[in-house]
Amino acid sequence: MSRKTVVSTAAIGLLGLSLAACAPKGLEAPTEPGVCYHVVLSEDGKSAPLVNVVARDQPQIEFCAARLEEMRLRFLSMGGNNRDMIGAYQGQFIFIDRAGVKFGRTLEGQRFFALARTGDGRLAIPGAIQREIDGRPVAVAP
Repeated sequence: MSRKTVVSTAAIGLLGLSLAACAPKGLEAPTEPGVCYHVVLSEDGKSAPLVNVVARDQPQIEFCAARLEEMRLRFLSMGGNNRDMIGAYQGQFIFIDRAGVKFGRTLEGQRFFALARTGDGRLAIPGAIQREIDGRPVAVAP
């Protein structure tokens, strides 16, 4: 390889690294152990989201999701109309909507389906929901 090729390859690599460093990282979920947060996104999308503590000493992310679901139902019973909610727990975001609960590392990225809604609106582990097909119980997958 010629010296010119090595130098140009290095320059392109440095340019790529500097562009990646300048890109906005977006909101990162708080990482404080055991603390469950409610995340409120701004209406205009320009100002920083509000992050409020919902509960402390939560042993697992599923417990945080349950606290957020309680809060969502309480708001709905008081006349609220927001059926979706975003929370955070130890570096992960929690998304609650009509389908159930999903977890994700970023607000815009991929989401992992964690809890499904049963027919009566409760949350359950997807494999735990069973129904009968041809007289035999079958686990329902998401």
